[in-house]
Amino acid sequence: MDTDELHPQAAAAVERQQRVQQLVPTRSARLLRVFSRLEAWRRDPPPVAQVVDRTIPGPGGEIPIRVYRPGGETPFPTVVFFHGGGFVSGGLESHDALCRYLTRESGCVVVSVDYRLAPEHPFPAAAEDAIAATEWAAEHTRALGGTGKLAVAGDSAGGNLAAVAALAARDRGEPEKAYQALIYPGVGVDRDQESVREYDGLVLSEDDLEWFNECYYGSELHRHNPYADPIAACDLSGVAPATVLTAGFDPLRDGGVAYAERLQEDGVDVRHVEYEDMIHGFVASTDAIDRATEAIADVAADLRDALGA
Repeated sequence: MDTDELHPQAAAAVERQQRVQQLVPTRSARLLRVFSRLEAWRRDPPPVAQVVDRTIPGPGGEIPIRVYRPGGETPFPTVVFFHGGGFVSGGLESHDALCRYLTRESGCVVVSVDYRLAPEHPFPAAAEDAIAATEWAAEHTRALGGTGKLAVAGDSAGGNLAAVAALAARDRGEPEKAYQALIYPGVGVDRDQESVREYDGLVLSEDDLEWFNECYYGSELHRHNPYADPIAACDLSGVAPATVLTAGFDPLRDGGVAYAERLQEDGVDVRHVEYEDMIHGFVASTDAIDRATEAIADVAADLRDALGA
């Protein structure tokens, strides 16, 4: 593995994570969630005009959400955001700083969704919650202070769920979405891909990916369900235009690239941007990696253009 071109801050983040992994030799959903909360506490998130926690109805019970509003005159467009964490960890706190930056940079109301986690709630629980939360946001966009224009966004596993929500909206004919922003999404990932082999152990290992998949998908059959992995859809035409952001030193890179290519092949307007010197998860590391806020601003600019913010 040649990491000479890895950004120094990304390299430092990898070293820090490797030290943590030495303390947690086995994969544990509970411990991952603990460390996710500890990482969130280290950050100093920027202020936004308003933050409101509440719950909304979901297919498996109430879904916690956090609504961020920017300063200025309403109404604002709405972005429904899904956090990463391999479908196993993460939540409102782990991605609080990212959502605050996204709110400030995009000028949009951001609705962060705390969907059900595996292995307690395997597929299709997270996908069902993502679809339900997106439909709720579309129905309540005026109450949220929104213009009626809606986008979905997410990182890693959350990027998968954003793509699922966009696909479901196409299939169901509603709600209409203006955009989808997929940040190193967990879509189209295969163990035989060059990026998975080359960057095995750099933030994520092949065994990590398999463990996350087993926790969420359970059966191999589920991986071929388009609502589990949208790249399995026979046709992606008609889904919302997209930004697909990938990281050069990310095992998930080739899957994200493949999905961007599939979208383009099926006639969807897509912009693929790669942060070549970055690692998986860097956008959420706003406290440690300067390029995180640069990437958020990059994605936010596309959302502003698409939504008219």
